[in-house]
Amino acid sequence: MSSEARYQGSAPPLPPDEAYWEALLREVDRPAVGGPSRESRFAWDGDPTLTPASPADQGQIGGPSADWEQAQQVFDTDTTVELKVIGCNRGGLLVAWNSLRGFVPASQLVDFPAIADSPARREALARRVGQNIRVRVIELNRAQNRLILSERAAQVQPGTRASVLQTIKPGDICRGQVTNLCDFGVFVDLGGLEGLIHISELSWGRVGHPADLLRRGDEIDVYVLSVDVAQERVALSLKRLRPDPWQTVEERYQVGQMVEGVITNVVDFGAFVCIEEGLEGLIHVSELAEGHFLHPRNVVREGDTVRARIINIDGRGRRLGLSLRR
Repeated sequence: MSSEARYQGSAPPLPPDEAYWEALLREVDRPAVGGPSRESRFAWDGDPTLTPASPADQGQIGGPSADWEQAQQVFDTDTTVELKVIGCNRGGLLVAWNSLRGFVPASQLVDFPAIADSPARREALARRVGQNIRVRVIELNRAQNRLILSERAAQVQPGTRASVLQTIKPGDICRGQVTNLCDFGVFVDLGGLEGLIHISELSWGRVGHPADLLRRGDEIDVYVLSVDVAQERVALSLKRLRPDPWQTVEERYQVGQMVEGVITNVVDFGAFVCIEEGLEGLIHVSELAEGHFLHPRNVVREGDTVRARIINIDGRGRRLGLSLRR
């Protein structure tokens, strides 16, 4: 939750729930430029720099019951299968499994570079078209014609994921390796099963992008928030390994005290100042300076280091009022 929301009366952030897991498939469900149908946007997103799947490959994602039963068996036995890449879109690769069409998100590819530039990303994915890829089923829903696969999950021995799922529980602290960083969070390999640290669980403070804090390959300790055995999903947290600075703010700071911090955000109603990790105070526009000025940015800018006086503290409400004027 942003500091702005806190100062507008919103409640403190809640533990992540099913909503943010939908972000894992956001590229799959995002409408593509080249066609309105669900089937065509898996295979071809209309970018002329990519190689589309052939017309025969752009058929229905759904298929005969026998093919779905085979996919279900592979999923249930936690085994792998080698499939041919027949197309791609901005989010990953389309693979053919007999009459079925499956999707491998880019985040689930082995050694796929973290490319922010969209044309370069699509070009890197397009180079995989025509290749064979060994994958493991990570999500299967026949009713929704959803078949999601992972190349990274195929790197571990059968049964490994089930073993990890049965072993870990909420509240555990585990060691893992960062495998991928996305806008919405960080994937961490827990030894054959990947968990997700949502961006809101990375730090008590403001995080612009997960890459600001972590790098692929980093070995880190994580706190287990929740384990969904049925969906094979593990929600993790990094920030909960450290105490919430707001819980003790009233013990460590006093009204009238001078503090030093860095301006993190300037908005119409004032400026936010970080005085320690996870602890931001607000300098209301009325406390910035004497006289009249058009906008707070006429007084301070992001990145400025300032000394301010604490004028109120509310640990429960997660609010800290500061003043430059006094």
